[in-house]
Amino acid sequence: MPFSNRELFARLIQCEAGGEGEDGMRAVATVVMNRARAAEGEFSRVSEGGNVRNIILQPGQFVCARESVGGSYNPQNIYNMTPTDEHYAIADWAINGGILPGVDHSLFFFNPYSSSCPNYFPTDIGVIHNRVGEHCFYIPTVRYAMT
Repeated sequence: MPFSNRELFARLIQCEAGGEGEDGMRAVATVVMNRARAAEGEFSRVSEGGNVRNIILQPGQFVCARESVGGSYNPQNIYNMTPTDEHYAIADWAINGGILPGVDHSLFFFNPYSSSCPNYFPTDIGVIHNRVGEHCFYIPTVRYAMT
């Protein structure tokens, strides 16, 4: 049986930011919903009017949505997660309009495995906005609208 959108979202939150504390998980959830609600660019087309499932399962976006990475099995994926009430509560919070201050307009995030965040998202469609835990968050540049 396929996961509901809510369960899929809770699994992604746990997988992408389960070790980042509540703020880290809320930050990731904020980015997902920002993408689902994007008015322009790639995410606007992918979400088809706000479909969170489309955003989560968009190819190449979330490592946790891939069962293999670089030709090897990825055990850290949404299908292996067992979300708790906390993950569901954060998913519900985001779906119902919750936005974590400091990542309010962010569309991108990643873990640089470094103490500093690059100024631009790797493809120059995002500029640094904030860091929460181990993840760097980026707001879109004018180039994003052309994606």
